[in-house]
Amino acid sequence: MKNPDPSNMYRMITNYPLQFGKGFDLVTKTTVKTPVEKIIVTGMGGSALAGDLVNCAFEKSIKSPLLINRNYHISHPLDEKTLVIAVSFSGNTEETLSAYRQAIKTGAQIVAVASGGKLLNMAMRDRVEFIKLIKESENFQPRMSSGYIFAILVGLAQKVGFLPLSAESQVREMADSLLGLNTEIQGKQLGESLFGTIPLIYASDKYWPIARIAKIKFNENSKIPAFWNVLPELNHNEMVGFSNVLGNYRIVMLRDPDDDPKINKRMLVTGDLLRKRPIGLKATVWDMLGQTKLEKMFSTLIVMDFASYYLALKMGIDPTPVKLVEDFKAMIE
Repeated sequence: MKNPDPSNMYRMITNYPLQFGKGFDLVTKTTVKTPVEKIIVTGMGGSALAGDLVNCAFEKSIKSPLLINRNYHISHPLDEKTLVIAVSFSGNTEETLSAYRQAIKTGAQIVAVASGGKLLNMAMRDRVEFIKLIKESENFQPRMSSGYIFAILVGLAQKVGFLPLSAESQVREMADSLLGLNTEIQGKQLGESLFGTIPLIYASDKYWPIARIAKIKFNENSKIPAFWNVLPELNHNEMVGFSNVLGNYRIVMLRDPDDDPKINKRMLVTGDLLRKRPIGLKATVWDMLGQTKLEKMFSTLIVMDFASYYLALKMGIDPTPVKLVEDFKAMIE
């Protein structure tokens, strides 16, 4: 019988909580000069999303939000008081390499983060700080490295006074708590319930990166279209689109029971309203696991990993490769 998971994506998911501690260890010896007035994270995909997660997790304690650049050029002013963190798991992401070349000419302080490739070679040539990411196996996927990158970003932000020193201990405690949560069973149940549908992932505005990353997991692991949005904004526009549904959509609303009661009421009412439409649209309100905001964020991401993983298996699809991305890269080279 053919192995449905030849690259062992399952192990990548179950080992995810261990990434945070290893990420902090990687950043220990990195030297960063102060003062720093702004931090810019430049990267694509999961490399940039880790920066969004830092801003989301520490919105109340971060000195100034990390600025996220997802393009060939950095639009923010760059000078010696700017810390540019160039992140590319492969080290060969062309947008990140372009932004690095721009930053190196400005006198900005740079830390390169990669598992190898051109970015690390350039960093060594230019004698700038670099952090070498861990590639756990030959088929380890960049999209599964957000725990490493999140911890590295937190560690660097602490070094320049953008986050309190307690941030690391909070993350380490969260990582330990993830091991005791019932993420796999819930993820499998959710994933199999989405078979044959197009997932729409909704969340409170305060959790927008979680909704966005969840939808990406269905794109990359399950190889299906998926979309995301946030409340309350979607109640003012996107919801009206369900007056004339042209696809088999399934809404999953990620609810934090401790969120603003007005937001949680909107989730319940939105679900009830859409279920009563003549089309019988399916809408599920799913409560996030954990006690703290950090726990809720990352437990939800793991549940979505399992959901997209088990949905892929149910569809007979290998969850690991992203052939369309590789084909696209080959065509533009």
